[in-house]
Amino acid sequence: MRSGWWVVMVSVVGVREVGEVRRRHLAVLAYEVEARGLRWRLAGPQESVLSVVGPRTRRQVMVVATPVASGWSFLWSGGGMADVGRVAEVADRLARLLA
Repeated sequence: MRSGWWVVMVSVVGVREVGEVRRRHLAVLAYEVEARGLRWRLAGPQESVLSVVGPRTRRQVMVVATPVASGWSFLWSGGGMADVGRVAEVADRLARLLA
């Protein structure tokens, strides 16, 4: 390899699986937020974003699930971040945020 040249290998294998895992994590969170009285819908390309709305306040937050070095995390507007394994805690935090 010459100096100044980089070879980048990109694999498209697994892209579909990543989307499926993302939607699965968001679906679990959707169930939890609905149990707390919040409304939700999947949005974005390939339903990659969970929109959560406080029905009384009509405040809204967008949540994504993304792979990180240690697994998967939820990220939401306003700087929120938590491991997907803490889904009940995330739902509680969103309910407080949207109250």
